[in-house]
Amino acid sequence: MENLKLWVGVEPTVSRVGDQTLDQLSLSGFDHRLDDLDRLASLGASAVRFPLLWEKTAPQGPQRADWRWADARLSRLAERGVAPIVGLVHHGSGPRHTHLLDPAFARGAAAYARAVAERYPQVQMYTPVNEPLTTARFSALYGHWYPHARDERSFWQALKHQLRATVLAMQEIRRVNPQAQLVQTEDLGHVASTPALREQADFENERRWLSFDLLLGRVGPQHPMWSYLRWIGATEREILWFAEHPCPPGVLGLNVYVTSERFLDERLHRYPPHTHGGNGRQAYADVEAVRVRGEGVGGPGERLREAHARYGLPLAITEVHLGCTREEQLRWLAEAWQQAEQVRREGADVRAVTAWAALGAFEWNSLLTRRDGHYESGLWDVRGGSQPRPTALAGLARELAHGRAPSHPVLEGPGWWRRAERLTFPAVGRVRAERPAGRPLLITGATGTLGRAFARACEGRGLPFRLLTRHDLDIADPGSVERALREHRPWGVVNAAGYVRVDDAEHDPRNDRENAHGPRLLAQACAQRGARLLTFSSDLVFDGQRSSAYVESDPPNPLNAYGRSKHAAEQGVLETLPDALVVRTSAFFGPWDPHNFAAHVRRELQAGRVLHAAHDQVVSPTYVPDLTHAALDLLIDGEGGLWHLANRGAVSWADFARQVAGAAGLDPERVEAVPTSALGLGAPRPAYSALTSERGLVMPDLDGALHRWHAHSEVQDRELLASD
Repeated sequence: MENLKLWVGVEPTVSRVGDQTLDQLSLSGFDHRLDDLDRLASLGASAVRFPLLWEKTAPQGPQRADWRWADARLSRLAERGVAPIVGLVHHGSGPRHTHLLDPAFARGAAAYARAVAERYPQVQMYTPVNEPLTTARFSALYGHWYPHARDERSFWQALKHQLRATVLAMQEIRRVNPQAQLVQTEDLGHVASTPALREQADFENERRWLSFDLLLGRVGPQHPMWSYLRWIGATEREILWFAEHPCPPGVLGLNVYVTSERFLDERLHRYPPHTHGGNGRQAYADVEAVRVRGEGVGGPGERLREAHARYGLPLAITEVHLGCTREEQLRWLAEAWQQAEQVRREGADVRAVTAWAALGAFEWNSLLTRRDGHYESGLWDVRGGSQPRPTALAGLARELAHGRAPSHPVLEGPGWWRRAERLTFPAVGRVRAERPAGRPLLITGATGTLGRAFARACEGRGLPFRLLTRHDLDIADPGSVERALREHRPWGVVNAAGYVRVDDAEHDPRNDRENAHGPRLLAQACAQRGARLLTFSSDLVFDGQRSSAYVESDPPNPLNAYGRSKHAAEQGVLETLPDALVVRTSAFFGPWDPHNFAAHVRRELQAGRVLHAAHDQVVSPTYVPDLTHAALDLLIDGEGGLWHLANRGAVSWADFARQVAGAAGLDPERVEAVPTSALGLGAPRPAYSALTSERGLVMPDLDGALHRWHAHSEVQDRELLASD
C-alpha cells in the first residue's frame, strides 16, 4: 500500500444569507492570485480540492460559461504535477436563478458538470456537491442558509436534489471520461447522549450516513431511515430512484471537526438557553460533546473506523481545520494524520488527509450567518502584507507530505480537546484529561504586566512555561542567562523584562542596562542554544514627523533615552540573532493591570473626577491579551525580524480616554483635552507614533478590543464584590 497522501484545499463557499452573498475565494484572494497554486503544490500535496463552482463559472448557463480563470489554474496544477479534485457546488445553492428546493437544480448542475468534463477531459476526480446532508440541514432544516427553510420535508427536498445532482453529474461526466471517480464528502459527526435520549442519539447517528447510503443504492424498505423518510414526505419512487441509479463513491471523504461530535442531555438546567431544543416529544440541550463528556471525543480515528466497518470502501479525511490558536491548529492536524495512519495499519484503505482552509476561512464562527469580519488563518495568513504569509501549519503539512516526523516543539503537548479545561459543563462520566507537556517557554519579567500576561496566555493555551523573576534570570547578567537556559532547556524565550519608566529613563543608567544590553545578551545565548527569541520594542523609536501610521521599514529616529535604548536593542538583537522576533508595540491596556491608562481613566471617571489627557499625541493603543496571543502565534510560526503589533486604530490620548469612557458607560465629557506640555512630562514624546504593519494585520481593531476590555473588567468587578 502506498504511503498516506497529503491533499490540500481552500475554503470556497459562496454562501447566501438573505440577500447577502459571501464569497470565500474573493475574501481570501484565491480568485485573483494564480501563484496560490504554486504555494499549495510546494507542500508536496498529491491532490488539491479545486473549486470550479457553478455559480462563479456559469451563472447564466454552460453556454455562457467563462473558463479563463479555471483554464489558467488547472494548467498550472498540471505543470506542478498535482491532481485536481474538482468541486462544482460547495455549501452553495447554485446561480441566482436556482436553489436547493428547485426541482430543476439537479438537471442544471448536471448540465454544468457535462460542460466541465468536456472542457477538462483530463480531470479524474470530482466532488459535484460537497456535504449534501450537512448543507440540507443548515439550509432547509435549521434555516441558517438560503433558501432558509425550517421543516423536515424541505430538508428531504434539499438532500434529494443535491444527491440527484451528484448522480446525474457523474453520469454526464462519465459520458466524457468513463474513468472519472466520485470523491463524496460529508461532515461525519457523532451524537452521544444520556440514557433517556438514547433513541434520539441513535436516530441522528443513523441519519448522518444518508448521503453515502443513498448514493450506494442501499436505502429500501428495510433500511433504518425508510420510515423516517416516508414520514417527512419522501415518496417510495423518490427514495428508490437512488437504488435504481446507484453511484458508489470511489472515495468516501470524511470531514471531521472537534465540534462535529455532539451530546444530548435532558437536564436543561445544566446548560445555557441557546443550547435548548427538542424533538417535539422531549426537550434537551444539544452541546459540543468535548465540553461535557468526561472521556472527550472519538476524533478522526473513530470516524474512519466506523466508515470502514460500514462500507469497506477507500477513505480519506477531506477536511482538517481548527479555528484556534496556532499550537492547537498544529496539534489537530498532527493528530488527524497520526490517527489516519493508525487506522491504515489496522487494515482500512485510508488514502489521504486534507489540510483544509489553506488560506483561512471567514465568518465560520457564526456558521456564515453574520458579517463581522472574523477570520481564521490556515496554512497561510492572508491578512495584510503583499502576499499570503505561511504559518507553522504549512511547515507541518510539508513534513507530513514528505514522510518526516513532525518537529515543532508545541506538538509534544495535547490539544485543548484532551485537557481538563475543555469541560465547561458538569462532566458526564469519568474524566480523562491530559496535562500540558513538552519543553517550556521561558518568560522574563515575572512582576511586570507583559510577563504576567504571557504566563496567563500560555496557561490557557496549554504551553508549558517558566515565568522568571530577575532573581531567576537577570537578562543583563551573562552568567544568570546561561544558568537559566541550561537549567530549563526552553525551545523559546519571551523577553517581557525591561525598564518601563519613560521619563526617569532620561537620567537612569538602568534603562540602557535592561533595555539595550540585556536583550543583546539574551540573543547571544539563544543563538548558542538554538532557542527562539521574542523581545519587545516601542513606538517611541520614531520621531513623530509623519502623519500616517509607521510600518516596519520606516527609519527610526527616537526623541528620548527610552526610545534610543529600544532602538539599540533592535539593532543588537537582530545583528546577533537575525531570526529573532522583535515586536514594536504601543500604549498597553489590559484587564488585569490596575496601572494602565484605560484603568486609570475608568477609575477617575467612576470617582467623578475630571481627567486630563493629551490631544496632541497620537498613538495606537494595544490590548495586552490581543498582543500576547498574536505574538505567540508569530513565535510559533517561526517569524523573525521586526513586526508591528498594535490594535488597528490611531487616536490621541484624549480621544482614547473618551473611547474608554464610552465603552465603560461613563461620561466622556469629563475628559479634558490638554496639550502634552501641560502634563509636566520629563521626556519628549513624538506627536504621532501610531503603528501599522506591512507584514500582516494580525491584530484586531481597537473598538472590539475596548469592548472586550470592558467585559473583562466587569467580570473582575463582580468577582471582587463576591469575595468581599
